[in-house]
Amino acid sequence: MEKVLEKLKEIESGEVGIIIFSQVKQEIVLSLNTGLLVPLASAAKVAIAFCVAKLIDERHYKWTDIVEDITLNPKEDSKVIYPQFQNRENLELRDAVEVMVACHDSFVADRIVQFCGGWDLFNQKLKSYFTNINITQNPRDLDNKGELNELLELLQLIYQGYKINPELWISVINGLVRQRSDIDGIPSHFLNHMTGGLDNVVVDIGMLGEFSKNPLLFVLGAKELPSRFKEKLADEILIDAMKLIYDEYCNQEEDQENKSISISML
Repeated sequence: MEKVLEKLKEIESGEVGIIIFSQVKQEIVLSLNTGLLVPLASAAKVAIAFCVAKLIDERHYKWTDIVEDITLNPKEDSKVIYPQFQNRENLELRDAVEVMVACHDSFVADRIVQFCGGWDLFNQKLKSYFTNINITQNPRDLDNKGELNELLELLQLIYQGYKINPELWISVINGLVRQRSDIDGIPSHFLNHMTGGLDNVVVDIGMLGEFSKNPLLFVLGAKELPSRFKEKLADEILIDAMKLIYDEYCNQEEDQENKSISISML
């Protein structure tokens, strides 16, 4: 993990933070600036999906409820990922949540929140779990924010929730799995995550590795970067860091296999 830290420290302008949790060791194996408060941009949709799952768990709603007056954001990629949903005015809540996460769709996000009680209710729900996560209707609003350590807790609750009760969390997980932001050198099905970005902000929340084989849970955030539309260095450094994290995952799996072989030979 030291190589990951060294790579991130190449970002000389702005603030960067990261937390990586190992399912094998059941502990945080890398942390830097864990209290960093970052604008969430589209990554806030994971928090919205979390709230919906909790409201369903409390029996306020059902995944089969119909969300009416759905409009898909034409600037996002639902035409590619969900061609079957184009020109649909109504979707089941389960499908709406999946599309929202998979496609970063702010139009669908707003409709889901309004259907389930409004933005104030969602923030109240979040505050009962995470003091410093706040979401807004406009994903570019700087009050749409969260601390890295609480974002990791959010991710852990989703991942562990799926292992215990997959029917409750499947739409959230499906959205994370279906995202199309691939990184060269990392198998696309090994990167199940939610990204967010602004001109000077990058956020990435997700699971790296084979989903059924102890993936690493990670949150990564950087803010006050040079304009990402003019300067690509920070983005390139963060991509290289993700590749190094993937190397750590591969080493972890190799170690686990070697241990299994050693035990079987006893």
